[in-house]
Amino acid sequence: MTPEELAAVGDRIVEQTRPGEQVEAVLTWSNDTEVRVHQSEVEHYVASTAVGVGIRVVSEGRQGLAWAGLLDEDALARCLEEARDNAGFGSVDEHAGLAEPDGVDVPELVLYDPAVESMTAERRIALAVELERDLLAADPRMVGVESADYADSSSASAIVTSTGIRRSSLESSAYLGTWALASDDGDVTTGFGYSVGRSPDQLSPSTAAADAVERCLAQFGARKVAGGRSTVVLDPYVTSQFLGVVAELLSGEAAIRGRTPFSGREGEQVAAASITILDDPTDAAAPTASDIDGEGLACRRVPLVADGVLRGFLHNAYTARVAGVASTGSASRSTHRAGPGVGPRSIRFGPGSGTLDEVVGRVGEGVLVREVAGLHSGVNPTSGDLSVGFEGRLIRGGVAADPVREMTIASTIPRMLLDVVEVGDDLTLFPWESAGVTLAIADVMVSGS
Repeated sequence: MTPEELAAVGDRIVEQTRPGEQVEAVLTWSNDTEVRVHQSEVEHYVASTAVGVGIRVVSEGRQGLAWAGLLDEDALARCLEEARDNAGFGSVDEHAGLAEPDGVDVPELVLYDPAVESMTAERRIALAVELERDLLAADPRMVGVESADYADSSSASAIVTSTGIRRSSLESSAYLGTWALASDDGDVTTGFGYSVGRSPDQLSPSTAAADAVERCLAQFGARKVAGGRSTVVLDPYVTSQFLGVVAELLSGEAAIRGRTPFSGREGEQVAAASITILDDPTDAAAPTASDIDGEGLACRRVPLVADGVLRGFLHNAYTARVAGVASTGSASRSTHRAGPGVGPRSIRFGPGSGTLDEVVGRVGEGVLVREVAGLHSGVNPTSGDLSVGFEGRLIRGGVAADPVREMTIASTIPRMLLDVVEVGDDLTLFPWESAGVTLAIADVMVSGS
């Protein structure tokens, strides 16, 4: 279905709004394909098409949601009545209500490439097979591939509300990814690689394979070493995960519930002066870029931290209403079945200077962190306390040296942001909502043997 066809269905739903209530219709259509190969043979091939509607009704401060997987008139009528019925059982919340038009123009982004629709099964399989072959041919120590995957998707969506919002969008994506195994004298290591774009034409099996091979081979001989306080350098992949946790602490939902160490600190210095953090869903190069948020408001650049000073939080319509501010167009919706949450679309650090090697060179001595384990479970969302395992390399004489594993970092998110001493300019986009740069943080407790 086209975005306009979905919006027309939304119009018919919203036309049935009764006096004293608000109605929101969220409609989605998607065509998705997933492929996995093993030893050049297809292990998994799934193609699916899905359509759905989610209806939210707000009446007298009560909210109800319902959803359906069909768009025929009977299903839509039942869904609307179920949402109304659910609203009748909801708790009264004075801040309950739908988003309203705010005058911000929707950015003109090219988020769809029709090449996804013309992909054949043979070509999808061939890309995954090429990825696996490139990986195994790169080095004799590459002994296996846990997964060699290809996926693509095209999707349309529309949001129509009784408050005057009528927005729709069309997007596509394509992905190659792998987890690989390497072995050398009984020492087994793993590594990942990926390639992502709006079109299959943007994918590179050789790049994905090379990344996985490099990560595997770099960890041969890794061991635990004595710890202490040290400067740690996070590579872009790790920084993206770190920033994903920071984003949770900069959510308006966390702020209004007091579940973030940054609550009530707008205008205060919360990070080193070199730190800028913004969410920029308008960067079409980002795999997670979008033109509208989960409530139909225009996506926009949202400054969160500038020169180390907290400027604000990410907000949807509800959290903004509670906080007495305007929505930042940051409503997130994982599916039409759910109500809107809050989250970034493409959060990133502002650029500093230098590549990873140049930042490592300026640091001189420390630890390069290339993989972390248990990051989300290892962070206290209220205090920001952090304790996670990692593997990487020692930094000696300004270069990455001996590999290490089974090590632990312990600190707090606020302390780490304040102790940033270097920010690279190597912005790296990942197939999730947080981007990465090389980041060096002083005086972090590192423990090992």
